[in-house]
Amino acid sequence: MNMNLPEDPMMLYSFINTKLRDQYPSLDALCDDLQVSKEEITRRLKRVGFEYNASKNRFW
Repeated sequence: MNMNLPEDPMMLYSFINTKLRDQYPSLDALCDDLQVSKEEITRRLKRVGFEYNASKNRFW
């Protein structure tokens, strides 16, 4: 399933963190399953001040 990600950075932040909390043990697993680019997600969220924390499995 190739998923269209939300364009709005805050919607993307909420969407990704919800998926990580409820369904995926890591960002890599989410990206593999949804066939989305880890680099794109991290780049878009970093632009608005969020970085991925692997030990907490969320962006903050």
